[in-house]
Amino acid sequence: MTSSILKFSVVLQKYRTPVLTVSCVGVFAANMFYHTFPDLSYRKLYQAWHKGRPVALSDKLQELFQQVRVPWLPAGAHVGLPANFNSSTPQDARGITDRSVFINGQAVAWDSEAGGALRDSLVLSPAAQRFAVAREVARLDIGGPVVSAAVAPACLGSVWVYSTVVKQMLGLHGGPALFRGAANLAALGLGAVSYLLTSDAISQWVDYSSDRRAAAVSPDYTRGGVEFYDKLLSRNRTLRTLMGPKGEEMYAASGNLN
Repeated sequence: MTSSILKFSVVLQKYRTPVLTVSCVGVFAANMFYHTFPDLSYRKLYQAWHKGRPVALSDKLQELFQQVRVPWLPAGAHVGLPANFNSSTPQDARGITDRSVFINGQAVAWDSEAGGALRDSLVLSPAAQRFAVAREVARLDIGGPVVSAAVAPACLGSVWVYSTVVKQMLGLHGGPALFRGAANLAALGLGAVSYLLTSDAISQWVDYSSDRRAAAVSPDYTRGGVEFYDKLLSRNRTLRTLMGPKGEEMYAASGNLN
């Protein structure tokens, strides 16, 4: 067993550059697959169905998407529109109350206090809906999916850099295998921490940039953005109540994510 591990280590050390390159490219390609081929991934997961057939986009949602006249992505993009966008007033809650939503295994009673609060939080005005669509288009335009997909392979490559630097600093390249293994574990730990911190920073940057670009389209979009986030916090607070202990773990009392 030890002999096999040593042989594997020798081979890995000999071909570390091509192995690292192939690994990074493979991770990046895997992260980009569902963005590059949304019909094979996102659509199958999120497509609405009715009586065994995919639900066609309503005239209202088609009109909504056409109203979002932003000068980005001239070649087009796939953007999913949620069913609750069919509704724009509490009195017209199509796409919400005509569907069953299950939380903790129980259907939400739309006529209850909590159900009514959830319904109201899902009803967005046309301005808020336009902002929501525009921010998704902006997220694609600034390369959000590409940047996010590049984090994992970049941090994977950084593990090799960390390992090399640590071994050089401590003079372990010719040292015992146990010490070199410890250095590799330390490099893996640094890579994991780098991934967590970088992913969070990239996510915040993408959200901030896409929100800012969408809000800059017009004052109407700015007002829509304020409503969008107000309703988002209201929805999270309601889900916190409906989901019980799990909701308290997921959402703060303010509606922000914990």
